Amino acid sequence: MDLDTLCRRTLACRGCALRQGARRVVFGEGNPRAAIMLVGEGPGAREDELGRPFVGAAGELLDRILVAAGFKREELYITNVVKCRPPGNRQPLPGEVQTCLPILKAQIKLIKPQIIVCLGAVATRALIAQGASITRLRGKWIMREGIRYLPTFHPAALLRDAAKKRPVWEDFKKLRAVYCALQREQLSLEFEV
Repeated sequence: MDLDTLCRRTLACRGCALRQGARRVVFGEGNPRAAIMLVGEGPGAREDELGRPFVGAAGELLDRILVAAGFKREELYITNVVKCRPPGNRQPLPGEVQTCLPILKAQIKLIKPQIIVCLGAVATRALIAQGASITRLRGKWIMREGIRYLPTFHPAALLRDAAKKRPVWEDFKKLRAVYCALQREQLSLEFEV
């Protein structure tokens, strides 16, 4: 299976009630061979309207953070745990997360990122541990099945609480440093061959 096939299957999904109230399925976008994957919780109103992840106010803030950290949005892959907008922008329910989780895991398997940034508690709980606390895990690297995970606060949380901006900036500086080190390591391995 490739990403296009997975996307078509996802667009046809009716596995939970979220699809009934959503305008669009927001599958994800970006570089299909990205070294870094960003995972949020679910689409908001603007994302539902446009069918693209992180294009509302939180997405605009995320774009500014990415640029400041030296990343281009198009070099990364951006998606959410659930692919349809929860009513009223509420957090996805556990059953909704479980319905969409196989799609997210298939995206990860196909993209093969070296790093996954978990944006917020929902992504952290879905990908790292069900009872995980974003406050406790934020900024800590976690290695699983050859992938480095970095939990941090969701950009929407920064819009509600400006005190969280500094910790997220520190996390993205760590992300940049690890990404650059991985790129150097990969270049040196290519020269050795």
